[in-house]
Amino acid sequence: MLKKKFLSLFSLVVVLFVFAGCGETNALESASKQGSDYKITATLDYTNKTLSASQNVCYLNNSPNELNEVKFHLYPNAFREDASVYRAVSTTQSSRAYPNGFSEGNIAISKVKVGQNEVDFAITGEDENILSVPLNDVLRSGHSTEISIDFSLTIPNCHHRFGYGEDTLNLGNWYPIACVFESGQFVTDGYSPNGDPFYSDISNYDVTLTYPAILKIASTGEIVENNTSSSQTTTKMTAKAVRDFAIVLSEKFEVISATTGNTTVNYFYYDDENATQHLQTSIDAVNTFNEMIGEYPYKQLNVVKTNFLQGGMEYPNLVYISDDVDVNEEYNNVIIHEIAHQWWYGLVGNNECEYAWIDEGLAEYSTALFYDKNPEYNKTSDQVLSSALSSYLLFCDVYREVYDSFDTSMNRNIHKFNTETEYVYLTYVKGVLMFDSISEMIGQNKMEKVLQNFYENNVFTNVMPSDLIKSFESVAHKKLASYIMSWLDGSVVFEELRG
Repeated sequence: MLKKKFLSLFSLVVVLFVFAGCGETNALESASKQGSDYKITATLDYTNKTLSASQNVCYLNNSPNELNEVKFHLYPNAFREDASVYRAVSTTQSSRAYPNGFSEGNIAISKVKVGQNEVDFAITGEDENILSVPLNDVLRSGHSTEISIDFSLTIPNCHHRFGYGEDTLNLGNWYPIACVFESGQFVTDGYSPNGDPFYSDISNYDVTLTYPAILKIASTGEIVENNTSSSQTTTKMTAKAVRDFAIVLSEKFEVISATTGNTTVNYFYYDDENATQHLQTSIDAVNTFNEMIGEYPYKQLNVVKTNFLQGGMEYPNLVYISDDVDVNEEYNNVIIHEIAHQWWYGLVGNNECEYAWIDEGLAEYSTALFYDKNPEYNKTSDQVLSSALSSYLLFCDVYREVYDSFDTSMNRNIHKFNTETEYVYLTYVKGVLMFDSISEMIGQNKMEKVLQNFYENNVFTNVMPSDLIKSFESVAHKKLASYIMSWLDGSVVFEELRG
């Protein structure tokens, strides 16, 4: 996600900001066979802003452990009035998120079955944010089980990932999604108003949504069937080897499209006199990252203007671009950053709660390099990185003055950042500075080979910091572990760069 550039700390402003042909298809098909399968059938009541759904998950146990339960995130419950620990919206964001006053959202689970048998499920977690499903039999490694979940949503009047505004209805992180099982346990981190508190495995989706015919739809995956009556449309969408599934609907959408390579890029917008330019920016971003990182393996990418309180948000095959971004240069920057996330998060995944600097830092660094490869945007990576350094140093000065001393470590859980501003500077800004410093050590050409190697060896997987360090060292032929760790643990300083 790209945070809006008007995050302030006592008026401090953020200044910054190989697969081809048959090989690509085979890689996608191979990855799809290693994931769980979600089949969701849902109906949207647009008048009352509710949704009812049934979900069947063929859950594949990819861990080495035997499981006697499966846990699912219930992210919509972060929008409950009673949510206290894992709220989606902070007090400082509230007026922007809820332009018409607080509006509650939630998810209610009505029935769960394992195979043909209904089971006594439990809603757990500190904020009713986890669904625990007991299994009939122990699920062995490499085996799968069928889990059916009936649920309903109350969609809040909220300019957020999940919510509706005056122009759009956003369904991001809207259904029960299986928690990653890692190191002998399910990872159950809850929502946070800071950053993107999500972590999921690659899975396959078959989603059918019925909604009023006056609405147009943008989604993850591809539309394979559309049936419209006088008042209702039923759309069937499928996606292979993605780690999430998002939908945006609007009465106001206009759509323009262009194709590059094997990918069609669609720009969904309203009130945009620069729509053609923004589609071209999207195409330029896909082309640049295809060449610089690795070929995008999906057939479709939707860039969607929407009501959203932050600058943008990434989902597989779909990115939000906030209609609150009113400076054209910044709007283009958000598009580029969010499309970079298709590679860093979408294809090479990481735990965004524990290691947000991986995908955010790499997305910001890839965005900086974009400008060197596209000089028509009248910006260079040197300008971006110089602004990042100046901004970071100013942030450090202000924080030290206010708090005397503060934690500059990057490698910490998203819930451990005290403020949104602190999170932004220590993941986005310090992240891009770290990757640039590595580039200065090993050379720009080798750095691009490092990125390509990291992508190629980890596509469709989840990575840890150790995986990044190993990949970087193998191509750079340098011992980088202690240097990278000095950035992550906060011991690296910038005083020598002030001059």
